[in-house]
Amino acid sequence: MSLITTPHINAEADAFGKTVLMPGDPLRSKFIAENYLENAQLVNNIRGIQGYTGTYKGTKVSVMASGMGMPTIGIYSYELFQFFGVDNIMRIGSTGALQENVKVRDIIIGMGACTNSNYASQYGLAGTFAPIASYPLMKEAIKQAEQLHASYHVGNVLSSDTFYSDDKTATAGWQKMGVLCVEMEAAALYMNAARTGKNALAILTVSDHMITGEETTAEERQNSFTQMMEIALNTAVELDCLLYTSDAA
Repeated sequence: MSLITTPHINAEADAFGKTVLMPGDPLRSKFIAENYLENAQLVNNIRGIQGYTGTYKGTKVSVMASGMGMPTIGIYSYELFQFFGVDNIMRIGSTGALQENVKVRDIIIGMGACTNSNYASQYGLAGTFAPIASYPLMKEAIKQAEQLHASYHVGNVLSSDTFYSDDKTATAGWQKMGVLCVEMEAAALYMNAARTGKNALAILTVSDHMITGEETTAEERQNSFTQMMEIALNTAVELDCLLYTSDAA
């Protein structure tokens, strides 16, 4: 296979699996590769954004960091979709709860992604685009969450361009509209998937609560994030069976 070089990824054309898990943190990418993937190989390390490919339960799966914010996940997911034959990207990351019934350590499966970002303006649409998850990924992730007996919620998330907002009431409007949580990447990922005809999903762990102020400890975050990783990995395996195994046969 030939080497493909983009401004942000330098890898063989077949370096990535059809499904890529995207945590924000490169070290979390490394953790997944070392603890879950068999025969994991580092396939990209441009700018320290570590990408690995290995197998999980016999299925070729990749994991690569996205960095923080919509501009960065927008870049990496676009290049994976457009140049490396990736069909499915699942963001796995942390989020802050916006609703009282959502508890710290719960799992959020993002059915839709509201945003305060201007990301969609590039498409020149005469209206407002609603970024949504890909149904096959979401359906399978819900199934896997139930099998793991996870406490999970499915609904709207908020993808924000600001972590430290000058407006201290910025999330109040989103809360009254029933938005479950706030994070910083899903909307751009969903829009890239829509534009390229690919699939995307955000599976998030609640690490802190915007109403109660509760936060997880480092140990609790590790355990909660592990459950989120397993939901995504098991979803990748089932997707491979449903979408690709029959074609190969």
